[in-house]
Amino acid sequence: MVAIDANEWDAIAGTKNPFVSHAFLTALESGGAIGGNSGWSAMHLLLRSEDGQLLGAMPHYLKHHSYGEYIFDHSWADAFERAGGTYYPKLLGAVPFTPASGPRLLVRDGRSDLKVALAKGALRLLEEYQLSSAHINFLPEHDASLLANDGWLHRTGIQFHWHNQNFSNFDEFLASLSSRKRKNIRKERASIVASGVTILPLTGDAIKKTHIDDFYRFYMSTIDRKWGGAYLTHEVFIQLHRTMADKMLLVMAEYNGKIIGGALNFIGEDALYGRNWGADLKIPNLHFEACYYQAIEFAIQHGLRRVEAGAQGFHKVQRGYLPVTTHSVHYIAHGGFREAVSRFLNSEKEGIDVEKNQIALTSPFKSSTT
Repeated sequence: MVAIDANEWDAIAGTKNPFVSHAFLTALESGGAIGGNSGWSAMHLLLRSEDGQLLGAMPHYLKHHSYGEYIFDHSWADAFERAGGTYYPKLLGAVPFTPASGPRLLVRDGRSDLKVALAKGALRLLEEYQLSSAHINFLPEHDASLLANDGWLHRTGIQFHWHNQNFSNFDEFLASLSSRKRKNIRKERASIVASGVTILPLTGDAIKKTHIDDFYRFYMSTIDRKWGGAYLTHEVFIQLHRTMADKMLLVMAEYNGKIIGGALNFIGEDALYGRNWGADLKIPNLHFEACYYQAIEFAIQHGLRRVEAGAQGFHKVQRGYLPVTTHSVHYIAHGGFREAVSRFLNSEKEGIDVEKNQIALTSPFKSSTT
């Protein structure tokens, strides 16, 4: 990203979604999460006019594995390689380590022809390097349908988002819930107060380097507990703080005068995006307070339309987060394997539709609430 002019990139990326900003993508690269031995090699696509004007762009990578994507294709890779093929490297249009939907085909004036042209650019690379597949993750439904009409396979998934129904405060949100769910949330929030924990929602200049250092410790402790890999480096968080503090909501938990936990969110024009969480101490309900209830309060106070709380998590439903459909598209070069993946996706979609309908029946909202 450092070779691409920030103003030029942001002029077509817009300001609605923080993750496609030049600052966010640059922090991942210059902070060491991208490149080197990470398995992510930046290969951003740029579409220019004859006079050199930037008309379109896509955050784009050559991938040597399928980690950090949150749209899972490990089984595809295993099947293809068992059949004698080579699945990796592959091409991926995405925001690394970020399971949040948003624009991927960044174009002037929302022009569909430019979006299709960007996608065709990825396919030219696919053919040139004789790769197995190209993928674009967490793109808007309209764009997924556009590319599906141009030969890409369309895949759906489920996330849980909270939607602001013009609530004036948190109590008004609670009033929209069924009695049992409302009482449960009040009980969980009261337990945090009783435990002696103080919640500090910080953004902009209120976020200090010491807060970033603390949060990185929490992030690593979560990685260690889950036996996962640390995708993000300390330097990534430092750079994000340096360049995007006004787009960050860092919810810190203080206990006995010490910061012991926190949740990192990013602020868009109409949404709050939950990203990472961790804590030194295991305090009942702290995760729910820091990650969900504080996010809802912030969204209400700032007139944001929704909170996207990241990947997975059926437990979010009883806290006011309802299922929504996510979208990705995939281009498989091998004809026979493409047919197999297409059949899999058709079957998967049927299961996801059933699951989404079943989850909707467990809605925490009163029956009169839409």
